Amino acid sequence: MNRLIPFGMAVAALAALAGGAVILTRAPHAATTGTAADRPADRPSVLTVTATTPQTQDWPQTLVASGALAAWQEAVIGAEVGNLRITELFADVGSTVVRGQELARLSQDSTQAAIRKQEALVAQAKATLAQAQANARRARMVKGSGALSEQQVAEYLIAEDTAKASLAAAQADLDSGRITLAQTRILAVDDGVVTARSATLGNVVSTGAELFRLQRQSRVEWNAELDARQLSQVRPGQKARLTLPDGRRIDGTVRLAAPSLNSATSRGVVSVSLPADSGAMAGGFASGEIELANQSALTAPQSAVVLRDGRSYVFSIGADNRVTRHPVTVGRRRDQRVEILAGLPLGVRIVESGGAFLSDGTPVTVAPSGDPVATAAIPERKS
Repeated sequence: MNRLIPFGMAVAALAALAGGAVILTRAPHAATTGTAADRPADRPSVLTVTATTPQTQDWPQTLVASGALAAWQEAVIGAEVGNLRITELFADVGSTVVRGQELARLSQDSTQAAIRKQEALVAQAKATLAQAQANARRARMVKGSGALSEQQVAEYLIAEDTAKASLAAAQADLDSGRITLAQTRILAVDDGVVTARSATLGNVVSTGAELFRLQRQSRVEWNAELDARQLSQVRPGQKARLTLPDGRRIDGTVRLAAPSLNSATSRGVVSVSLPADSGAMAGGFASGEIELANQSALTAPQSAVVLRDGRSYVFSIGADNRVTRHPVTVGRRRDQRVEILAGLPLGVRIVESGGAFLSDGTPVTVAPSGDPVATAAIPERKS
């Protein structure tokens, strides 16, 4: 009895193997003779994607450039009087100042003493003038009466004019002294940021010596460098967009384009004004784009473009919901969209997102507009 059970199990196993062989031999035949409508069922969809259609939009042409960030204008603040010692400093590098703000002060002792002396000379000249005017007035009253000779009358009148001139000279010297006193206060010539300071406390300055350097109005410009062909297309007022060294993107406006090229580099500089609150710092380097006239562009979402092996691809969706891979040439990028220059047929539906998981000929399920996309609809294998 025990020997019959293994024999029966062996017969059952042979029957199962024979049935499997029949199925395996028929499967290829069924695949080749099945209809087109039956084939998608043989290979189920592996991914649910969203579809979109490329759009034609008017985009500005752009010139890609790079260049240094520099101060819009710099102001040099120096000493207008010499041989005076710096007694006080009120600003340092990085200080934000306003027009007329005191930055430093020179010694005022000798200047104030000279002013007091000149004030005394003015008072003396005024007294002399008063006496000369009184004599001249009496001389005019007795002129022609014989009390005074014509020569004496003339002398009194001339003395009056001389006293007037002496008072004017003394007053001018006093004004000059007061100007010198005012020049001992080193003032900011405009609003801005102090970018350099050579003034040192206790140093005796000479006339014209630079004490501070000021970045006017805290404005920074982007000096984009272009070649001759590009430079001819740039006009003041055009928009620009650049990327700062820290990755932030800001907008600017072309202020002027250089009228000539640098003889050493054969490139010209385009000055782009940046907002005062842009955060750009002079001395840095930035790259960006200058916008020219608008031009029609075939565009697609950036998510629709897949980068593989250094090339860009877009997947179109056919009538049977199978995707076809198209190598494309991309151009400008703007507002999360990219320009397709070549390689994409017109009027096709393309995969908007999920293309990174696809290959040529893969069947997909197109999600209705607004539905969430399943990014992993791959059937599980049963163990």
